[in-house]
Formats: sequence, structure tokens, C-alpha cells
Amino acid sequence: MRLGRTRGSMGDLQMKKIVLAAFAVLAASAVPVLAADLAVKAPPPPPPPLWDIAFGGGVMTDYNFRGISQSDRGPSATAYFEPRFNISPNWQLYAGVAGWAVTLPTDPTAEIDLYGGIRATFGAFAFDFGAMYYYYPKEKQHAAVFGAPFPPFPNGNTTLDDTDFWEVYGKGTYTFNDNVAAGLAVYYTPSWLNTGAPGTYLSGNVKLTAPGTWFPKDWGFYVSGELSHYWLGTTDVVTGVFGPPAWDLPDYTTWNIGIGVTYKVFTLDVRWYDTDLSKEECNILTADPSASFGGAVDPLRNPNGLRSNWCGSAVIAKLSADLTALTNLK
Repeated sequence: MRLGRTRGSMGDLQMKKIVLAAFAVLAASAVPVLAADLAVKAPPPPPPPLWDIAFGGGVMTDYNFRGISQSDRGPSATAYFEPRFNISPNWQLYAGVAGWAVTLPTDPTAEIDLYGGIRATFGAFAFDFGAMYYYYPKEKQHAAVFGAPFPPFPNGNTTLDDTDFWEVYGKGTYTFNDNVAAGLAVYYTPSWLNTGAPGTYLSGNVKLTAPGTWFPKDWGFYVSGELSHYWLGTTDVVTGVFGPPAWDLPDYTTWNIGIGVTYKVFTLDVRWYDTDLSKEECNILTADPSASFGGAVDPLRNPNGLRSNWCGSAVIAKLSADLTALTNLK
């Protein structure tokens, strides 16, 4: 009897060990399952760097600004430098300077653009609000007035002694997806080219970017277009240049469409520009020294019937590079 009880006790002990071992195996196997079911909070994304600097430049077959050539239909070059300060992931302050090679009636050494503003991004929406000052150093006046250093051009056109001006702007872009974006922009100046005539420029644009999978690594392609209208007001009376009476400057519509190929920081853009300005209206807005005779006479604004080709149809190629210090100068 004792022997039987001893064997029974040993059997119970072995059974308990087996049951405990089974529970241990089940518990160990359940740990990963339970861990997988728990919600793990992702670490917050790192904040953007406070400071960055964008810079770049380009060369082009013609510098076209809002439908009008600024380089007498010849080649031009540009460069810019833009420090940026990120207030938060959604807000950025910026200020910059850009230079352009120009050939204009007042013969400035360059066009220097001084600008600054604030950018904001909210989901698919991006906004940009700022101001810009257009500075044309060492301009020369051509006019038949006392004190003008140069007489009118041989074709009779005259100029102001200073065409510097400033404007404010607001821009908005909506990015539908990686391939489609559209935007609106408006610019306003109280004195376009220092003429005293207010100017409002409204622009709409669309950009279609090809999927990256269509091209080798670092290559890209896009198609973009812009349709704009410029409302220009009435000039001041400037003896020997505007009136009397003052001139009512012609409004006009301008558009462009083009394609671009990108490789890393480089972009090659080929674009067609045009406006609805007549050649005579183009001369009124530009005082083109090379404008030719033979057009319709406007007794006040274009008494010689001069015709300028600075505003007509043009195909322009531009090669540019755009970089940022933290991305490209590591």
C-alpha cells in the first residue's frame, strides 16, 4: 500500500510539471501576439532646420518678363540668393536678391530684384505673400527736356530718368497629387516702372509632372502653362515723356506654354510666349530704341507710328540650376 501511494504521488508530481510546462510555452508564444496587438506610438518627425539658403542661376536665349522681352530679344543670364527661416513646419520667412542681364532703353547695368515675404503650407495648399523692389542701377534718360543727359532716340522714343518700382504679391498653389498642381498669383504696384500708372497682374498656371517611374533615377519631365492679364492705369504727366495730357497705358493678356526636363538640380525649359499687344502698343509700353516706322499713328502716345517686336511670339530656352545649402552642400 505504501508503495502504491508513493507511485501515485510521483505520478501527480509529473503531471503538475507537464501542465506547468505547457502553460509556460503558451505564455511565451502569446507574448509576441499581445505585443503586436498593442498600439505603438510612432516617434514625432524631426523638426525642420531653422535656417537654409536657396541659390542658383541660369542662362536663357531671351529674358521674357510678363510677355515682354527685357533683353532686346537677345540672350540673358540670372542668379539669385535666398536665405530662409523656418518658423515652424508650416511657416517660412524668406528674403532674397536676384540679378538679371538686361538690354533696356535706359541702359541700366542690370536688373536687381530685392524681395522678401512669408510662405505657408497647409496640406495640399501652399501660399506665398511678399513684396519686391525692382532696381535698375545707372539708368540714362533720353528726352528732349532740360537736364536730360541724352536726346531722344533716332526714332523719337523717350524715357524716364528712373524706372525703379515696387510691388506686392500673393500666390496660392494647390497640389492635387504628385503629378498635377495649379495656382493663382496677383501682383500690384501703385506706379508701374515709375510711370505713376498703377498696375495689377493676375496669373493662373497649371503644371503636369510625369511619374518618376517613367524615367531613370534623378530624371524628370513636366509640361506647364500660364495665362495672365495686366491691367495698367494712367501715367503721371512727365514733360517730354508722358503728355500732357497723361497717357492711358494699354492693358494686355499674355500666355506661355512649355516643357521641361530635369536632372538632379538642373532644368532645361523650352517655352513659347506671346501676347495680344499690337506692335504699336508694344512700343508705347517699351520705348524700344530699335522700333521701326510704318505703324498706325497715335497722336498722343505714338505719334511716329513706331512698331516694336519685343512683345510678339517667341520660343525661349532656359537652362537653370536650383540648390539649397542643407540639401546640396552636405
